[in-house]
Amino acid sequence: MPFSFKSAGLCFCSLHKVNIEEMQALHALFLTMGSFLAVNAQSFHLGRCPTPPVQQNFDVAKYMGRWYEIQKLPAVFELGTCNQATYTLMPEGVVKVVNAELLSDGMVHSIEGTARVKNASQPAILEVSFFKGAPSAPYWVLSTDYESYTLVYACTNYLGFFYVDFAWIMSRSRTLQEETVTELRNVLTSNGISVKRMMVSDQTNCAAMTQEGGPVIAE
Repeated sequence: MPFSFKSAGLCFCSLHKVNIEEMQALHALFLTMGSFLAVNAQSFHLGRCPTPPVQQNFDVAKYMGRWYEIQKLPAVFELGTCNQATYTLMPEGVVKVVNAELLSDGMVHSIEGTARVKNASQPAILEVSFFKGAPSAPYWVLSTDYESYTLVYACTNYLGFFYVDFAWIMSRSRTLQEETVTELRNVLTSNGISVKRMMVSDQTNCAAMTQEGGPVIAE
């Protein structure tokens, strides 16, 4: 659960009650989090998460299958190249998620999780979980044609005044027309989401990702 001033025993309306030790601890927390995010080139901003409109009449069944990462905002949990995601619709509307990447030592690393629609009235807003007991992460489908591209956004608020966000442009193949990439980046910027730190994903030399029975490290 994200920290909040209330849960930390602090409140803007009663800052005069906060002792020096509490303020020093809070300052240390800010420095630690800021250093971590800066070192890992994570995308964080002051304020609260944008709430862009999502794909209308989203059809989760048509969305299933494999998607290849084309561009992204920095993600500290992605360590390799050839990043891809495979979605499979399971009973009761649960989506099986398998993310895979090629590490620098030639090993294929994969991780499995599940995704669920948060509200049936907004099927393009899902929550993804990879570890039992861990909080789920948002997964918003902003735009997709199901057959060639998808634009995904995820954002989490922290401490009530800054947020960390992620964005992925993905394709059904390891390439995507530049015109489409530009259009999807424009969707982000038009909704107040910065693309200054968007990175091009490396989808070259990915033969190991398609070899059946190849070495896989699963978590």
